[in-house]
Amino acid sequence: MLLDASQSQLVLVDYQARLMPAIFEAEAVAKNAVRLGKLAQLVGVPVFGTEQNPSKLGENLPDIRALCQRTLAKMHFSGAEEGLGEWLRTPAKAPQGNARSLPKHLQKQQPAAEERNTIVIAGCEAHVCLLQTALDLLEDEFEVWVVTDACSSRTERNRDAAFDRLAGAGAELVTTEMVGFEWVRTAEHPLFKELQTLIR
Repeated sequence: MLLDASQSQLVLVDYQARLMPAIFEAEAVAKNAVRLGKLAQLVGVPVFGTEQNPSKLGENLPDIRALCQRTLAKMHFSGAEEGLGEWLRTPAKAPQGNARSLPKHLQKQQPAAEERNTIVIAGCEAHVCLLQTALDLLEDEFEVWVVTDACSSRTERNRDAAFDRLAGAGAELVTTEMVGFEWVRTAEHPLFKELQTLIR
């Protein structure tokens, strides 16, 4: 089972200015989050961010915030508790023109909007906000792929415990490079050279 860019959305969780100095391997983690966001933009994957209590912890790092189409400010540790799932679900199209006045059985069926049920997610802290958001998204019947080299916690032990729990709950554990190469699939992809530049 490989990632498909046309089915994917990216969520970047809580890479906040006042939190990152305390995070294990923060520089490498933030660099991979930026890579992920740029890869997503390259292949047309929507990017969303979350920020935990931004009045206290500040906004996400500017490079990461700039890559997000929308950023959810939250107080719950799980972004899904504050509406992230609604952002990730494709809204149904309303009937167009005069068809709205017809009885339902006579209305022309609208083609369903393209569903993007694969959520690629990364962030901090892995054992709190990332974990709770990912578990809630799994419960909401999304496929969840956790990008391990773009996630961390204040301690390595907490980060690794989060990965064990997420894998046990049905999330796929991947790396930034896995995501990029699966989104393009072939060296003949027109964006492959740009992917290589971002990965290096």
